[in-house]
Amino acid sequence: MMTDEGIIELFFARSEKAIAALADKYGNAMHAVSFNILHNEQDTQECVNDAYLSVWNVIPPTHPDPLCAFVCRVCRNVSLTRYHYNKAEKRDGRYNVSLEEIAEIIPSDQTVEREMEDAILTQMLNDWLSELNKVNLYIFMRRYWFCEAVADIARATRLSEAAVYLRLDRMKKKLAKYLTERGILI
Repeated sequence: MMTDEGIIELFFARSEKAIAALADKYGNAMHAVSFNILHNEQDTQECVNDAYLSVWNVIPPTHPDPLCAFVCRVCRNVSLTRYHYNKAEKRDGRYNVSLEEIAEIIPSDQTVEREMEDAILTQMLNDWLSELNKVNLYIFMRRYWFCEAVADIARATRLSEAAVYLRLDRMKKKLAKYLTERGILI
């Protein structure tokens, strides 16, 4: 399997092999991210393909590091756009459940000032996440980044659903306290 740097070099060389190498290495992760948001195989395939095109359009000049996080974020954004489009037509609220659980903690109003503060908030979140043990980090990221169902997380961690909900609740409270102590208004 090709290294991330090798894949990025293919993108910079504008080689069509870049997409194939990216799909080979991270296609499953991108599919999982998209499917957890959309719960529809056809929409997922279209979003993953749109994500490949988006990555093609931004590399170069972007030189992402790490590549996996970058392509999953691109795929997530494409999938969220599709989700909101679908939601407007179907009024489907599956994805909102996980976001609503954390929405009270993370400010979301976008202004010019807010955009300037995003880097600071991102660093604070990264610092907080780095303090979590591996199991709690896995639970938090799978729920709020990958939008996985609590039942799936419980199976993967061999915890009960109640234990996963309890850990999520405790982590949200700790995150709220952490951000408040650092001047983020909740």
